[in-house]
Amino acid sequence: MDKELYNILIVDDHQMFIDGIQSLLIGQDKYKISHEANDGQTALDLLKTTEVDILISDLSMPGMSGAELVNTVKQKYPCIKVLVLSMHNNRETVGEILMSEAEGYILKNTGKKELLNALDRITEGSTFYSKEVMSIMKDKVQKQKKIEKETQCLTERELEILQLIVQELSSEEIADQLFISRRTVDTHRKNILKKTQAKTIVGLIKFAFRNELVMPI
Repeated sequence: MDKELYNILIVDDHQMFIDGIQSLLIGQDKYKISHEANDGQTALDLLKTTEVDILISDLSMPGMSGAELVNTVKQKYPCIKVLVLSMHNNRETVGEILMSEAEGYILKNTGKKELLNALDRITEGSTFYSKEVMSIMKDKVQKQKKIEKETQCLTERELEILQLIVQELSSEEIADQLFISRRTVDTHRKNILKKTQAKTIVGLIKFAFRNELVMPI
């Protein structure tokens, strides 16, 4: 993606932020914010009629979320490079953006140097994720490995029953739902308690939440 000038569409619901990025790119011969939008749907409408090389998008916006916008753009316009610029730095959000195959992700507290570095990297065909974001992903991978290690001792049936226990189903209700005998369910309960080293049903519930077998309400 080697061009003399890259046209940028920036999407953010705060005009002051758009103006700030615009000011950072003043004097840059390589990059130009040619279009701007304050929400995802407006951005998609612009893409139907305008030529854009790079999309810079926030994640928290009214209506369509930034993550939805990024996913849609990567599906409909795979040639457009995407740089997420957001304050969100939690594992779930970062993981979602990675899955969408956005080329870059930096935090809003970054400086001009890192912004330009990110733009250079993604236009050269590479990717750029800030150190903070990469650290979050490293923690996510490590946690996932720990989860896999802790849960691999359980069979598929035991995991299924554990999830039903967390939903507060009785042994009889679990038996009816899985078309097995109550005695079989009770045997699985004992095995699950032993394998997880949980002492009580509350301990099992804590184990399930810790290992993301169920999501907290």
